[in-house]
Amino acid sequence: MGTLFYGGTIYTMEDETSIAEAVYVEDGTIIEVGNKSELLHTFRHRIDEEYNMDGATMYPGFVDSHLHIIGHGEKLLHLDLSSMKSAKEVLQALERKVEELKPGDWLIADGWNENQWQDARIMDKKELDDISRGHPIILSRICRHAIIVNSKVLELAGITTETEDPQGGKIIRDRSGEPTGYLLDQAQELVKEMMPPISESKLEETVKVAIEDLLRLGLVGGHSEDLSYYGGFKRTLKAYHQILPKKYKFRAHLLVHHLVFNEMFDQGLQYGDGGEFTTLGAMKIFSDGALGGRTAWLSEPYHDDSENAGIPIHKRQDLEILFQKARKFQHPVAVHAIGDKAVEEIVTCIEKYPLDNDLKDRIIHAQIMNDKLLDRLKKIPVVLDIQPSFVASDFPWVKDRLGDSRTNAAYPWKTYLNNGIACAGGSDAPIEEVNPLLGMQAAVTRRSNMDGQIYGSHQKLSVFEAISLYTKGSAYVINHVHDRGLIKPGYVADFTILERDLFQHDPDLFHEIEVKATIVDGEIMYEKTEA
Repeated sequence: MGTLFYGGTIYTMEDETSIAEAVYVEDGTIIEVGNKSELLHTFRHRIDEEYNMDGATMYPGFVDSHLHIIGHGEKLLHLDLSSMKSAKEVLQALERKVEELKPGDWLIADGWNENQWQDARIMDKKELDDISRGHPIILSRICRHAIIVNSKVLELAGITTETEDPQGGKIIRDRSGEPTGYLLDQAQELVKEMMPPISESKLEETVKVAIEDLLRLGLVGGHSEDLSYYGGFKRTLKAYHQILPKKYKFRAHLLVHHLVFNEMFDQGLQYGDGGEFTTLGAMKIFSDGALGGRTAWLSEPYHDDSENAGIPIHKRQDLEILFQKARKFQHPVAVHAIGDKAVEEIVTCIEKYPLDNDLKDRIIHAQIMNDKLLDRLKKIPVVLDIQPSFVASDFPWVKDRLGDSRTNAAYPWKTYLNNGIACAGGSDAPIEEVNPLLGMQAAVTRRSNMDGQIYGSHQKLSVFEAISLYTKGSAYVINHVHDRGLIKPGYVADFTILERDLFQHDPDLFHEIEVKATIVDGEIMYEKTEA
């Protein structure tokens, strides 16, 4: 017995003109798509539920191709600094928060972003020491490629003037060589290794809170990388299993960080295992940092820091060892690479160690590109995992980092699609807002949230292309084009139902559209309640 969905506009996303009146679903699978009266007649003895959309608009379920699900939950539960407009505002929020803590508790806050402050500066340990010397304080930058800590944390981690910079990281020091508390990329691990572990109950709560919010925003799934944190592979996967699908249905595709790759095999698991709602994915590798902290690895130095071209996380020989390890088990890789030099290194490795099965490698971010590298990308079977919201949040300050000529060719989403390079769309939450409509809005308008100006108008996507990133694109990168990303017979019954039609709405106002319902596996996982 099944459910008939009708009463609104249904975009199947097979092409820009493919619209249906109704969809019939049984056991989580789409059985037929077409005319309402015909479906009512054909399946009259099998329909036991009807869902009237009351004029709303249905799309294939939106899937975020790159986010950190548990990190999003932490953002919802921790002190969130992402909307604060000055160092003063951040410090005042920390002062209020420390009053709530017990002696010795850690004060953890996420999301500071000096690039959206009028006085763009980096805070240091002295300012945090003035708030508390007894509580360890750690503040994660919005990009999660830098942290600021107080003296208590440096003491606990054993970071002194004699501590050397780790490979792929940097300890920022003052003129006397004293650490300032500002730690970049792999230097963060010196602190994170000695932080107290999160309890199992708190970890499960964090997953639950995140999934609830993702469903509320119309997401039926997400590709996340969490499994090397929070106590390790087994513990973190267990937390997911306690929520999915026991409490909610949501398709979590979980990348496996190279540090816990062996743990996956120790559990008797490999790519594609883990269950329909907690599926294990590619080996995750970081190859560089981020533009905000000037650690993304560029082929030429930063425009505003002529002695610095960024930080490679791995030496070439170590990167090749990771590729060889993945290929030994026929695993794809998913590599964080923002700068063009970082992307070049990954392309070289993919060329040298190609997959000989149908699975897909992915390069995550790929924000900075050059013509020679673009020609090489077109010739290899790789998916670019892009985050359209970066355009809205990074401009105009990114011009300072790159200069005019490189900025004009940055975040080149349209160029990728025009060159036949497959792309999937995500948010990188909690670094950006997870709402997929904000990502689509940024892809179509390329309007900055900071000054309201449009940057790179020649790289704007159509509405159809933007939606496709979060439907067909997210399905393609994990080899599910045969059963996800479209509203079509034989495909999963995952739907995002919006109150408004994206194709008929002002793209600058996509963020105002509300989600009416989120359907996963044919079941209502979220439904808007009437006020």
